[in-house]
Amino acid sequence: MADLLRIENLSAGYGEAVVLNGINLSIGEGQTLALLGRNGTGKTTLINTIAGATRQHGGTIQLGGLALPKLAPHERAAAGIGWVPQERNIFKSLTVDENLTAVARGLRAGAKNAQWTPARVYEMFPRLAERKYNLGTQLSGGEQQMLAVGRALVLNPRILLLDEPLEGLAPIIVQELLRAIRRITQSEGLAAIIVEQHPQAILAISDTAAVLDRGTVVHTDTADSLLAQPALLDKLLGVAR
Repeated sequence: MADLLRIENLSAGYGEAVVLNGINLSIGEGQTLALLGRNGTGKTTLINTIAGATRQHGGTIQLGGLALPKLAPHERAAAGIGWVPQERNIFKSLTVDENLTAVARGLRAGAKNAQWTPARVYEMFPRLAERKYNLGTQLSGGEQQMLAVGRALVLNPRILLLDEPLEGLAPIIVQELLRAIRRITQSEGLAAIIVEQHPQAILAISDTAAVLDRGTVVHTDTADSLLAQPALLDKLLGVAR
């Protein structure tokens, strides 16, 4: 399988500060990569760097053969990157429907999957359909996260970047989001990189995994293999499961 996203010898950070060093990763069409590690190991910085929100000091990032380093965040979105940051970044003064329609774009040339529209987002997240005319400020944290994912989907991306999508959510919402992410990646064929502090939950819906420590990748494996080795996973993450 050809790589959709390929990262080689990447170094990046904020201003002159280098957080990531020598990162090498790749992900194919329709694959899901779980990005794991303790707090402060560079996971969010890596997601932000792919999205174009940090300073890249060296190395390369390619999406479908297109070099990304010179592209601004909005140009990377147009190239096929759907970014759901920790802050969610929904428009809180707009309604749910306005949030979706404001950023929706059609399928890019050569796309193989069905087009994501606001209607398809509502079908996947019925809670959002019920709150279609509510402002962002009137949504719960879980509903805001669903809306953030929906906003990324209506960009019709090739890959989703999800930064701790389950953080602070009630268990019933966590399960709803996990089902949606599984559908998006396994049934709809989008690739995804997911940063998460709940390794078992994310590994269960991922194909591969990479563990970061001190700004570099220290372990890569299949998700199934890591799930089958809880002692190794504990050692790599340095925390109790």
